[in-house]
Amino acid sequence: MKRNIYLQTLSIEQALEKVQQALKKTRVKLPSEIIPVEQALGRKLAKPIFARCSSPTFHAAAMDGIAVKAENTFGAREGSPKFLQKNKDFIEINTGNPLPSGFNAVIKIEDVLQVDSNTVSIERPAFPWQHVRRIGEDIVATELLFPQGHVLSAYDLGALLSAGIFEVKVQARVRVGIMPTGDEVLDFTLKPTPQPGQVIESNSQMFAALLTQWGCEPVRVPPVPDNPELLLKRAKDLLKNVQILIICAGSSAGSKDFTRLIMEKLGQIIVHGIKAMPGKPTLVGLTDQGQILVGAPGYPVSAIVCLEYLLKPLIYCLRGESAPEDEAIDAVLSKNLPSKLGIREFVRVGVGKVGKRYVAVPLPRGAGLVTSLSRATGLLTIAEQEEGIPEGTKIRVRLFKPKPEIDKAIIAIGSHDNLLDLLKDELMNGDNPLFLFSSHVGSLGGLQAIKKNYAHLAGTHLFDPQTEDYNFPFIQKVLPNEDVVLINLAIRKQGLIVARGNPKNIKNLKDLTRKDITFINRQQGAGTRILLDYYLKKLNIQPDQIKGYKQEEFTHMAVAVNVLTGTADCGLGILAAAKALNLDFIPLVDERYDLLIRREMLEDKRIKRILEIITSSPFKARAKDLGGYDLSLSGKIMQPKT
Repeated sequence: MKRNIYLQTLSIEQALEKVQQALKKTRVKLPSEIIPVEQALGRKLAKPIFARCSSPTFHAAAMDGIAVKAENTFGAREGSPKFLQKNKDFIEINTGNPLPSGFNAVIKIEDVLQVDSNTVSIERPAFPWQHVRRIGEDIVATELLFPQGHVLSAYDLGALLSAGIFEVKVQARVRVGIMPTGDEVLDFTLKPTPQPGQVIESNSQMFAALLTQWGCEPVRVPPVPDNPELLLKRAKDLLKNVQILIICAGSSAGSKDFTRLIMEKLGQIIVHGIKAMPGKPTLVGLTDQGQILVGAPGYPVSAIVCLEYLLKPLIYCLRGESAPEDEAIDAVLSKNLPSKLGIREFVRVGVGKVGKRYVAVPLPRGAGLVTSLSRATGLLTIAEQEEGIPEGTKIRVRLFKPKPEIDKAIIAIGSHDNLLDLLKDELMNGDNPLFLFSSHVGSLGGLQAIKKNYAHLAGTHLFDPQTEDYNFPFIQKVLPNEDVVLINLAIRKQGLIVARGNPKNIKNLKDLTRKDITFINRQQGAGTRILLDYYLKKLNIQPDQIKGYKQEEFTHMAVAVNVLTGTADCGLGILAAAKALNLDFIPLVDERYDLLIRREMLEDKRIKRILEIITSSPFKARAKDLGGYDLSLSGKIMQPKT
């Protein structure tokens, strides 16, 4: 099979312009449909609406009181009242009641004095149509209520019903077909368990949810195998009833990527590749009938760039609307972001307000990392003409959450621990939920983040052999003049994580030098890495004696997964990670894991909430269930050893 090569990639703006120009030539209009008014919220009218009834349809009292003939009240004044007789000069009336024939005003009950059962007096005259809602005061029958193209609001629905309109002709929703493809792809609706080489198909559900948010009607079919004839047949079937077809995956340069071939048989290719990362292997075309064809990349982050920056504007274009823009703020970048010239890069970030400024913390940039989509609270763009953005630069960030939520977010940068995930869950519980965004860069990275005011707190467990103390010696070096405090989160067990049953019979760190043992390490700057190096030096073991020493992961759970899958025979990590994946554990040391914060933050409501949680009985009980934690010091301010 010939591979597809991207020779003429376009910028996103160029790609949009080409497709929009081609759409104009097709002159395709969305169909219309008639629906009940109560289902029409947010829908666009396909024809003007004229009132069938007036509102109100009769002269109605606007106050509780008496209906009168205004001319019979003239002359009434304070000290010289007029006396009115029931059923002759006045009739009692309630708000909303029809005005009796021959009467043309209402006097509110507060201005009426009851003389006897049939007589009232008034000291102020009424003027014609006083306190009366006249026929058609709100709506007059036959008048234009809304023009074609009007998008109906909740208030509009009330006006339509008041005018006697019970059905409306609206522009039909854009129907979008979604066709997942691939021999390795499993249909998520069948709740499968993937085997090696298989993946659970999830992109289509993300697409469907986004399309629903954009006011479309998604139509998904189960995954279609990599068979060109079958792919073409399923695509043609879907195109019988949709305006847009998304073919999921198969748009890249692999030997089984058939999307371009299918699209060429259905119409013409307009865009094959965009100057964006992720998102480059994007295809856009048109059928001969003017339907939009989209070949979305298989990696989820890449696919979302395709949908958000190309398909979304095209959908709004089809409806004759402009796509809404998300809220954006200026934020300081917490780390260097290198990039390639000539390609636009989209980087998802966590955003929070630290002090008086917003900070953007980049997430991992892999196109296949679906969690970078779910964890992100913002997005920044690196322009084509930039080779990256240096740490500390003020950048524009598009927000995925409302700004009030961003303002309450807590940024944690530093060492990873499973208790942070537990804390994140507890913070979202209660009447005032708080979002915790954590970035795992190691203990030393956490100290730097606090020093530069990039984070509210940092997890750290740095052991100093000379003082046999944790964290304080390193704080004195990195933050010598900063007023900070260390609050203990837990004492935790560190040791060797090994496969269930310990098939390699690993007993201690000396076994890491065996030729049949593959090790998985933590990244430089991680407290676990520093601890390992301390013990290796103590045992006179050189790093190059250990196979896998240079292979790094950023979390304890990632180390455990490597052991679980057989990528490594063992790794240094915490007991909670081993227990979570049902692995065995060889204890090495009990270490102190602290939270580093600025002293001034002790008065912050968010930090007070954290201290309240970590000292609570429910949190301690959940931590105990994870395994390997002693929380007897949890919440206490630590002091250096003397």
